[in-house]
Amino acid sequence: MTQENVTKTVFGLPILEAKNLTRRFGGLVAVNNVSFVVNQHEIFGLIGPNGAGKTTLFNLITGLITPSSGELLYQGSGISQLPPHKIAGLGIARTFQNIRLFAELSALENVRIARHLHTKSSLVKGALGLPPTFKEEQKNKQKSLELLDLVGLGDRIDEKAKNFSYGDQRRLEIARALALEPQILLLDEPAAGMNPSEKQQLSKFIRNLRDKFNLTIILIEHHVPLVMGLCDRIAVLDFGQLIALGEPSVVRNNPAVINAYLGND
Repeated sequence: MTQENVTKTVFGLPILEAKNLTRRFGGLVAVNNVSFVVNQHEIFGLIGPNGAGKTTLFNLITGLITPSSGELLYQGSGISQLPPHKIAGLGIARTFQNIRLFAELSALENVRIARHLHTKSSLVKGALGLPPTFKEEQKNKQKSLELLDLVGLGDRIDEKAKNFSYGDQRRLEIARALALEPQILLLDEPAAGMNPSEKQQLSKFIRNLRDKFNLTIILIEHHVPLVMGLCDRIAVLDFGQLIALGEPSVVRNNPAVINAYLGND
């Protein structure tokens, strides 16, 4: 049995595929002819030096920018030209390297806003407070409360997001992303600013999220030990090009990766 077949048996069918993906900004090529496949239920790591193109790749996947050439497929269908809200509605959610919460809103309000993507009632029905709308809003509130409890913020639902610590804001952003009911969750440097103990807890938390919600998770992360211990497979970018792709043990010993990113420590 080939390695490809083993991966499909363990993780299921491909859910996201990049085909010869390229993004140019003027004369700068931020992502250069990148191809890879992410399988269902996989924790897929994306690493590389600063400026390697990792966040640009996230922005392409989530529709914040469109590719200069190449294609992105989600469950076999092209999404390269779709706007962000359409991609989110299909089941792809993300957090950001620079946290983007509604600072003046409460934790609960931040999460409930995301739940409205799945609201079926019309604006008119909502304004009139008709029973179906009220029932739906109560359901959304309950789901939001459950997610806040899951990330450890269940006792701070009315506190404004701006008053949370950096680590708690990260958790709130994850809860908001989960409120979209994604099938793919993209995490952009989730361990940034965390101490070693918090990073260890985060690793366990991410695994639990994957299993509880049957998620596929793609993460950008600079903390190499966390990535190596958490991810099923890792892609390495350097100057916008994919220089390695495989299981952590293979990537760790790849000469090109050592030279470009890991060093000889």
